[in-house]
Amino acid sequence: MTFVVTDNCVKCKYTDCVEVCPVDCFYEGPNFLVIHPDECIDCALCEPECPAQAIFSEDEVPDGQQEYIELNAELAEIWPNITERKDSLSDAEEWDGVKDKLQYIER
Repeated sequence: MTFVVTDNCVKCKYTDCVEVCPVDCFYEGPNFLVIHPDECIDCALCEPECPAQAIFSEDEVPDGQQEYIELNAELAEIWPNITERKDSLSDAEEWDGVKDKLQYIER
């Protein structure tokens, strides 16, 4: 089992979750984070740290966001690893809670 970063992270990219990950399984794109499914140890430390509540256990990904499971795996293979907290995107508060942001992911 793995954890998955979902829709509400897009255009927010809070990195509080990165600091608590004991195995450094987060990867960073321009406006989104992903979790590498083969590196995640299912410790659940990241989930409560996400201010946007965008991290879910793979079996609890909300309806309509199942594509994020595959997307996390795909993008974790090409994006660089992130191991330290950074500032969120400048307009993160405006995007937090906006629905259906898949189209806005920058690769």
